[in-house]
Amino acid sequence: MTEATRTFADARAWARTGTELMLDAVAGLDEAAFSAPSLLPDWTRKHLVAHVAANADALVNLVHWAATGEETPMYASAGERAAGIAKGPALPADELRSWLTASAQRLAAGLDGLTDEQWQHEVVTAQGRTVPATELPWMRAREVCVHAVDLGTGAVTFAGLPKGFLTALVAEISAKRGLTVHPGGPLPEVAAWLAGRPHSLADAPELGPWL
Repeated sequence: MTEATRTFADARAWARTGTELMLDAVAGLDEAAFSAPSLLPDWTRKHLVAHVAANADALVNLVHWAATGEETPMYASAGERAAGIAKGPALPADELRSWLTASAQRLAAGLDGLTDEQWQHEVVTAQGRTVPATELPWMRAREVCVHAVDLGTGAVTFAGLPKGFLTALVAEISAKRGLTVHPGGPLPEVAAWLAGRPHSLADAPELGPWL
């Protein structure tokens, strides 16, 4: 599934689904569970949740840009993204969970408020790509779906993500990595391999982390 066949409605639905998966996955975590390692090297679940919360706040900036025409970068500086992640371990579990929830709600409300014309306005991502605002739901869907798996609670796996999302993810990462041939195996395992996450594919070459 390429960008041409990944629809705007698809991306919005996947962003909502991923957000629900992420919020559900952290709902019952206590302080010790929040402080436990995630599946990402050197990151606890607190680091990861802070990253996802800060990502929502950053995307709200792009929603503001699309809605008003006022240039509002995702992050004010190169260090702001890292600072958002770094403050996660210092926050109590309930405060971190509240930040994740509130930031997701702000982003959803902002996206819901965009008009058809505003959705077409161009914004610039943190990687310097100029894209229409219609790309924002897909950007968020990737973050919440993949990182819900990265929490490592066992509540969410690649196999539990929407098939259409996995197909779109495989297409995008394959294009970015310049890969045209994949090891044989189930779609969720291929997606996990391409994303540089743990997988069960035999004899698949090791790939660095993505996202």
